[in-house]
Amino acid sequence: MEEIQLKEKSTKSYDCARGCDVERTPIGELKIRYNPRCCKLSSYNWMEGISQKRYNDLYEVRFKNTRKIYFRNTSGQIIKQGDLVVVEAPTGHDVGIVTLEGPVVLEQLARHRIDPDTYEFRRIYRKAKILDIERWQEAIAREHKTMIRARQLAARLGLEMKIGDVEFQGDGTKAIFYYIADERVDFRQLIKDFAEEFHIRVEMKQIGARQEAGLIGGIGVCGRALCCAAYMSDFQSITTQAARCQDLSLNPQKLAGQCSKLKCCINYEASVYVDAAKQLPELRGPIELEDGPAWLMKTDILAGTMYFSYEQGSLANLYPLSANQVREILAENRKGVKPASLQASGQAVKQADFISAVGDDSINRFDEPKKRRNNNRRKGGNGGNGGNGGGQRGRGKGKKPAGGNNNNNNNGNNNRRNDTNHAQ
Repeated sequence: MEEIQLKEKSTKSYDCARGCDVERTPIGELKIRYNPRCCKLSSYNWMEGISQKRYNDLYEVRFKNTRKIYFRNTSGQIIKQGDLVVVEAPTGHDVGIVTLEGPVVLEQLARHRIDPDTYEFRRIYRKAKILDIERWQEAIAREHKTMIRARQLAARLGLEMKIGDVEFQGDGTKAIFYYIADERVDFRQLIKDFAEEFHIRVEMKQIGARQEAGLIGGIGVCGRALCCAAYMSDFQSITTQAARCQDLSLNPQKLAGQCSKLKCCINYEASVYVDAAKQLPELRGPIELEDGPAWLMKTDILAGTMYFSYEQGSLANLYPLSANQVREILAENRKGVKPASLQASGQAVKQADFISAVGDDSINRFDEPKKRRNNNRRKGGNGGNGGNGGGQRGRGKGKKPAGGNNNNNNNGNNNRRNDTNHAQ
């Protein structure tokens, strides 16, 4: 009989968190290859092949997700992009992948405002050996189970926090726990429980909702990778005013990203719309025409076109006018002259170019709530005055109810309810 030899297939997987291919050969050898196609915050080396004598020992080393640190090569070995290296850590050593080398590293340092002459760079010890890689992969295999168990321990202590991710150090002796919390959390007991449960050094690092989205990654509604995972490292504050100045549909489901916050891309073109809006005439009421007043219902800011309707609040019949035409009409109105009717032009738009979505004008949840002052006088006997004072401070619209002082308590309760409605 012929002997049939079964050859074991090599197992290959892709670690998107660290941007590398992990392959186990049939003989048990572990091979790690750098793959820049799906790395978070990846940078293209557009200065590849250009030699530089000064600072030629500086390298960018990637760890898990968006964590990248710059190191100095003191090993004396020739290190290139894609090599696995053992680097210095605050305690022990870590393992990472070299992602940038050469003059482009200086550009990245300038972007992060790091002076290479004064900054204390950590050292690259050597290229990673097989034993280092094996220990590194064993530590990575513990991360998911550790994160699940860490969430259980935090919930048992009743802490208002969320463990978003766990990153083990290359030698397996330390782990970074990334967490999200709206308020300050006392996790001293939690650190003791982590150290006792996992037998490692613990580092707690607080991140925001946008940073968590960058750590997880994903695809946005535009079909591209999330900006926070692709290239953004500095997050700017985004307000609802940036959406309003662009005439976007005020629908939270469309304006919110995967982090449940306003999308970062709303700020990209906001300045362009603000500059274009300055070129449009300012209207404080309708324009006066021969056949009656016409109200502004819609504005195409970039095109400089303003749409008017004879029926206030109606989008059925809109008449487009350019910014210069509106200025001419306003100038004639100031002189007391009413121009000809817009209906004579026959350029009415019977239907609007957009449809109002469900949930319009309900994006106030993205704005930070204003802190209200505590009114100690509400706790006193004069409830009416305390309630009325709170209403005045809340919006500046509180008024003293008529009817004398006989119904002070009732009036105070009513004003307190009004104050609450204003605050909401």
